[in-house]
Amino acid sequence: MSSPNPDPPAEPEFTPPPAVAITPANPSIPPWYFEGGMRRVKPYHYTYNTYCKERWRNKTIFEIYGTEFRDRPQEYYKHAVLTGMISINGVPTHSLDQIIRNGDIVTHTLHRHEPPVTDKPVTIVCETDDMIVINKPAGMPVHPAGRYHYNSVVEIMRFERGGWNPMPCNRLDRLTSGLMFIAKTKEASKSMMLQLQTRTIKKEYVAMVKGEFPEGDVVVEQPILAISPKLGLNRVKANGKHAKTLFRRRSYNPSKDYSVVQCLPFTGRTHQIRVHLQFLGHPIANDPIYCNRKVFGPNLGVGGEGDDEDIITRLSRMGKEEVAEAVAYHDELVADYEKRKAERMSGETCDICDTPLYTDPGAHELGIYLHAKKYNCVEGKWSYETPLPDWALPKEGDVVSEVLVLESVDIPLVLKEGSGEVKTSLDGNEDKKEEEEEEVEVEEVVEKVVLPPKEITPQELEMLQIGGESDDEDSQSTSASA
Repeated sequence: MSSPNPDPPAEPEFTPPPAVAITPANPSIPPWYFEGGMRRVKPYHYTYNTYCKERWRNKTIFEIYGTEFRDRPQEYYKHAVLTGMISINGVPTHSLDQIIRNGDIVTHTLHRHEPPVTDKPVTIVCETDDMIVINKPAGMPVHPAGRYHYNSVVEIMRFERGGWNPMPCNRLDRLTSGLMFIAKTKEASKSMMLQLQTRTIKKEYVAMVKGEFPEGDVVVEQPILAISPKLGLNRVKANGKHAKTLFRRRSYNPSKDYSVVQCLPFTGRTHQIRVHLQFLGHPIANDPIYCNRKVFGPNLGVGGEGDDEDIITRLSRMGKEEVAEAVAYHDELVADYEKRKAERMSGETCDICDTPLYTDPGAHELGIYLHAKKYNCVEGKWSYETPLPDWALPKEGDVVSEVLVLESVDIPLVLKEGSGEVKTSLDGNEDKKEEEEEEVEVEEVVEKVVLPPKEITPQELEMLQIGGESDDEDSQSTSASA
């Protein structure tokens, strides 16, 4: 005879998520080996623990992994959920329909395969008691994110400096090279970041672009919207965030049809320089996204041309079924581009985890022709500058612009006389609020005609700067998966 008041079924016992597993465990053993001009890491097991993000709430675990992460095919994530490699609050889900709630901890254990990066070192421009100024190599992410952990500036400097905690004060795209500030102390980090936030630092980039860039000052003032954060795709859109960049041509090579251009952004949107150059019809010559005819068509998206959904579909195939390639690689280092392989699925799988494996990236896939050249304080307290990369140095056949090259924003530009009161704020944002807002449709036509160039106001000249060309893989990647 059954009991009239049976005990309720016991709740599943909570199991704390496993500690983050890092191999090798001994921090004195370098995780890298060098081969074929690249810094490599042997595959290792790693566990991610991530609290539920706001945008994950009330979604299924498979919906989250199927839409947020690009590193592995959806079949992998489906298998990971069903076999218990992905857990919620320490309990394996075994269900694709498990709902994620606020406060949940998502745990994912996997066999991690880091992509190789360049074997070029992180060089020191200047070092003080509380700050290290570095020249970041192209193709190396700043922070561990996405598929990268050890192959990042932070982890390389952590090991080389005996385990201290590097504190980057600014970010660069993974593919971008150039000047960065790494604080040694929290106080130094706060001080530098305050200068960045209060717009008291001027920054200068240099880029090599496709075609004959126009002479004189060219100002692009077009809003930028993240079309697909998952793919790292941004475009000029009327309902995007305000963005403004000044460009000035340094030189043009008529035989190879490329220009070297100076870039001084007023604002710091993700991919701002790359997107504005594409909008002008002069994308960075080896940019695998914005100078890719297989993605943007024969006109390369000039003036914002192209349907977003079509572009996203084509871009999503890059690096999977197709090689991500730019249309122009002009200098002698990449003349044999078509003969060199780029990173894509190899058709092989890992013996341990059955994960599809990538081929090595070609040398031309390890960076783009965009370099953060110079930073200086508007108060004149300090100024740091890196050497120009090889691709930006004068070449035989270059026609140097007659207009004075802007080596510093202290050199006066042609200013608009009698401009009177100017309402533009220090960051060129014209009182536009910076907080995140829900995207809404705006019935506004984005101007496709940028020339003739706009003149620069004295206030804008004084405060030419940028908040940093932030790496989509650094700033937008989620730490719950590789």
